[in-house]
Amino acid sequence: KKRLKKRKDKELKKLARKENNSKGASLEDQLVYVNHLGQLTDTPPDPDLKVEVDAESIVLGIPTRVEVYVDPIRKGKIEFFNDSKGFGFIKENETNEKYFVHISQLIDEVGENDKVTFELEKGLKGMNAVRVKKA
Repeated sequence: KKRLKKRKDKELKKLARKENNSKGASLEDQLVYVNHLGQLTDTPPDPDLKVEVDAESIVLGIPTRVEVYVDPIRKGKIEFFNDSKGFGFIKENETNEKYFVHISQLIDEVGENDKVTFELEKGLKGMNAVRVKKA
């Protein structure tokens, strides 16, 4: 009984595939259109909704790069500094992000809550404050 049922199911699937086969379909049945919203449909788009595009306005290639100058010197405040271990953290005024600073990158002597100016460089574990001076 199981084999007969399996064979019957297989035959039904085969017939369904034959019915849905589009090999012998006409070209009109195989076409897909794009409507005015950019969606795929099987009906031709409405000619009243057609938008004319000026071919001259289409830019091919990479757009020209505009140079933006960003001041590398940032301002912040010393959040924490340990003289004995030789490191600390600076909190930037604009973004409130904290950056690691090593004692070797200090130009002036600093302590906690001092206002400083600094630059950033990429370190092993993120951005580090370098060339740190009192403001």
